[in-house]
Amino acid sequence: MRIDLNCDLGEGFGQWRLADDEALLDIVTSANIACGFHAGDPMNIRRACENAAARGVAIGAHVGFRDLAGFGRRELAVSAADLRDETLYQIGALAGFARAAGSSVTYVKPHGALYNSAALDYDRADAVASAIDEFTEPLALMGQPGSQLQRAAETHGIEFVAEGFADRRYTAAGTLTPRSVTGAVIDDPDVAAAQAVRMASTGTVEALDGAQVAVAVQSICVHGDSPGSVDTARRVRQALQTADVTLGSFT
Repeated sequence: MRIDLNCDLGEGFGQWRLADDEALLDIVTSANIACGFHAGDPMNIRRACENAAARGVAIGAHVGFRDLAGFGRRELAVSAADLRDETLYQIGALAGFARAAGSSVTYVKPHGALYNSAALDYDRADAVASAIDEFTEPLALMGQPGSQLQRAAETHGIEFVAEGFADRRYTAAGTLTPRSVTGAVIDDPDVAAAQAVRMASTGTVEALDGAQVAVAVQSICVHGDSPGSVDTARRVRQALQTADVTLGSFT
């Protein structure tokens, strides 16, 4: 069994650092690097790409709404055409730095509010997929299994990578529990590790209300912006390896 372990990185801005990117890059196999809209700036993007390339970690474009103040977690009214163009713009920006670091962008993963809305809204999912379609090189699209993102990827003939979350609780419908709900974020590394192992080995998780939810995934995410993210990521990696899961990028 092979599973990719991904993390959101490069989410600082200027002198402000959000996570220990270097430590996380020693643990994960894929890096979702912020492209400057919800977080990140040219210097942070360059640094993240160079550090990922040096470790052989796959680079993905972590595209989001143009919302630095809200960290991309606020729903914005953006037309499908504008969202397509803004997504392509972000992919292109990251691709330049990835190439300069001797690597390349291999996939796209929406961030925050865009991830959640595109999972349910086909027009938004199609806008993201259309941007990938227009990019000059083939890119995979990462998202929740069974989502509109998966439908859009299949419509456009784009490789889809089904993703699960070690450090987030699910609803009975298989979506992520909103962060505003108590218990939506798992902050215990052992609990996150157990959820990751269950996801990888059985394709299921236990929802916040106790329901059993099917989530067959190829990649598991640990959020870099969560407190103790390095410890959580390290514990998840160790638990997966102990369960005889081979860790490696899907690319």
